[in-house]
Amino acid sequence: MAPAQLSRDAYERLSAELTELTTVGRTKIANLIEAARALGDLSENGDYHAAKDEQGHMEARIRKLEAMLDRAEIVDAATSDTVIVGSVVGVRYEGDEDVEEYLVGSIEERREGIEVASPDSPLGSALMGHKVGDVVEYTTPTGATLRVEIAELN
Repeated sequence: MAPAQLSRDAYERLSAELTELTTVGRTKIANLIEAARALGDLSENGDYHAAKDEQGHMEARIRKLEAMLDRAEIVDAATSDTVIVGSVVGVRYEGDEDVEEYLVGSIEERREGIEVASPDSPLGSALMGHKVGDVVEYTTPTGATLRVEIAELN
């Protein structure tokens, strides 16, 4: 598997989430399941089935986080003058004066108020490796070709 490129902040946030889920989360679910078992017949016990379902979702998230963190590669977009994973890029679409910001990275990199563009998406892949002032072109999933200028790089 390819490395999961994460910013230091995202790595630390995901590590804290994993710790929370494997300690407090598992204990909470175990207590919910035990309380539901005490209610009697499990075949018609909605509380028991809801707790088991929640346990399944939590365990899936734990496995996903473990896999991602095990193969994580920490990147520091602040030290790069080109667009890399973790970069916040201000782009200006051709014919428009407004600058729109995108964070290039996985959804796990998300930040409040900034849209995420995956490096594998048409826009994200077009931006990767470019600098402020560069104009890049990409094709949208609907087939339209758009041109954007990289106006800012944070």
